[in-house]
Amino acid sequence: MPNKVVAMILAGGKGTRLEALTKKTAKPAVSFAAKYRIIDFPLSNCANSGINTIGVLTQYESTDLDAYVGNGEKWGLNGVHSLLTSLAPRQTEEGANWYKGTADAITQNLDFLDENEPDYVLILSGDHIYKTLYNDMVDLHIDTNADATISVIEVDPKEASRFGIMAVDKEDRIVEFQEKPKQPKSNLASMGVYVFSWKILRKYLVEDAKDPKSEHDFGNNIIPKMLNDGLKLQAYRYKGYWRDVGTLASLHQANMDIASNDEMLNLYESDRETRIYTEDTYSVPQYIGPSGSVTKSVANQGSVILGHVESCVISSDAIIEEDAVCTRCVIMKGARVSQGAKVHNAIIAPYSIIKPKEEINLNSDKIVLIARGGK
Repeated sequence: MPNKVVAMILAGGKGTRLEALTKKTAKPAVSFAAKYRIIDFPLSNCANSGINTIGVLTQYESTDLDAYVGNGEKWGLNGVHSLLTSLAPRQTEEGANWYKGTADAITQNLDFLDENEPDYVLILSGDHIYKTLYNDMVDLHIDTNADATISVIEVDPKEASRFGIMAVDKEDRIVEFQEKPKQPKSNLASMGVYVFSWKILRKYLVEDAKDPKSEHDFGNNIIPKMLNDGLKLQAYRYKGYWRDVGTLASLHQANMDIASNDEMLNLYESDRETRIYTEDTYSVPQYIGPSGSVTKSVANQGSVILGHVESCVISSDAIIEEDAVCTRCVIMKGARVSQGAKVHNAIIAPYSIIKPKEEINLNSDKIVLIARGGK
């Protein structure tokens, strides 16, 4: 990029709605689409966009995530002119403080940003599934001389009250912002992807840190304050696939989109421009036995399929034994579906075991999480 952009990825939330999947690991480190972890998507997007200075802001159960991020080699971010680092809350002379909100997380890392002297700061969430290049968004921010640019996506008006909603004028300048409104004035939802001019953002973060009444949050505090002060906030309309996988149902559906080879999120294309990169598990090849069958599914290396799977996502080292039947399941690393078992509409957590001939959730539209036994 012609101007220096530093990305800050917010990856410290508990993700309690994913239940047992996030009991001992941060949500961005959760498995996705058999081969990946959720954090692979924003990191690959940054690498593909030429953004090579990135801070990953961790907090809850960060050990696994920190180890996975490592030195950035998986995404080509370990070069001489690259910097990828985890940024956890630190004990300082003022004491030890957890990140109090999304804005406070950035404020506690002002020194990291000051040292890297960015022109613009890109704020991202570590738990969204989408493929993009951020270049057009940064270009729009520069061309419109905006103080902040917010990526928005059109959502079903019935769902709009779940999001931060933007009202815009004919030039897509944001004129009003509503945080999860009961009566939404538009269906343009914030994706939690922001570009800020650094000097402006720094000023607002410092002021916000001094406000004892603030929640220190971008959606609730920083953005409304900028808007009220008359700063120029620009909307960037995103047209591709995007999912917030913060619930079991949304995580399951995003995996099913992969299994069905959804046109809007194609992970099979060879185009390197937007390829998603991840860790190589170095497992043995996948094996489909003589009685096994696989339909509309994704199976990673190391999986063993001796039974029947349809519309499933199967991670490495998972085993589906003889006469087992899995439909619309997300089967994570090392899980085992024993002989004769039948499972439908389920997420099977890593190393969980389904007992022989057990029947789970058959003929149900509800998504269930199975997390038991094993390692």
